[in-house]
Amino acid sequence: MMRALLLLAAAKALVPTLPTQRRSSRAALTMMAEKKDDVAVVILAGGTGSRMKADRPKQFLPLRGKMIIKYSLDLFLNDIEGICKVVVVLAEQYRQDFKEYADRVTFADPGAERQDSVKSGLDSCPEDAALVAIHDAARPLVTPDEIYSVFGDAREHGAAVLGVPVKATVKESGDGKFVLRTVDRSRLWEVHTPQVIEPALLKRGFAKVDAEKLEITDDVSVVEQLGAPVRLTLGEYTNLKVTTPDDMVVAGQILDQRRGKSGWRKLLFWK
Repeated sequence: MMRALLLLAAAKALVPTLPTQRRSSRAALTMMAEKKDDVAVVILAGGTGSRMKADRPKQFLPLRGKMIIKYSLDLFLNDIEGICKVVVVLAEQYRQDFKEYADRVTFADPGAERQDSVKSGLDSCPEDAALVAIHDAARPLVTPDEIYSVFGDAREHGAAVLGVPVKATVKESGDGKFVLRTVDRSRLWEVHTPQVIEPALLKRGFAKVDAEKLEITDDVSVVEQLGAPVRLTLGEYTNLKVTTPDDMVVAGQILDQRRGKSGWRKLLFWK
């Protein structure tokens, strides 16, 4: 009970500070005006989510009565203009839970690593797509404003990623026990998804990664390996990745706030 109360207090203090005020970029506004249906979306849903310690991968857990991944699916399928295809990278065993989407999405098989899953999704995208937007299924809180902004920046620069400046003090450690130094956070960004890239650029990057057996941690890292620019699109702190039970608590409160609900008792439950 004490842990739950502490989580309530932490979430209550956190949520009002989460949104970051930002302006829509000129490129994003231009894209919305042109209404080109040439962006393919790849939703990655192949992770196991071991840190959640649940009976299923985190993206399939209910959040306020709705499966986490379905927030992203419904957003891209129903609310975002300019989409030509939605590809869901999802293991065969879970696809029976998505029958209502069967006629509107294409399924692709996940790979051993994230980059393998991205390549699998990319192979299912239309060849004439101008951009590919790669999104984590465990990020149910991304907003249309964020999506249009990162789409516009990617259209202008070739690659763009949503992110926010790091707010916490960051320490580096060499052994995981003692502080080596304090990192200058003024140059640090926490990156989110969608990460949006021109398909040709992404394919060139994967060719280099495969040839040189490089390890990458996110999608735009592939572009970085080519020395090509990646635009940082200012996002929202609310676009969190649901990874732990504590994240479920905060995500639920953000949803309640967006729906105009109050009532902290709801934070005690996942649905």
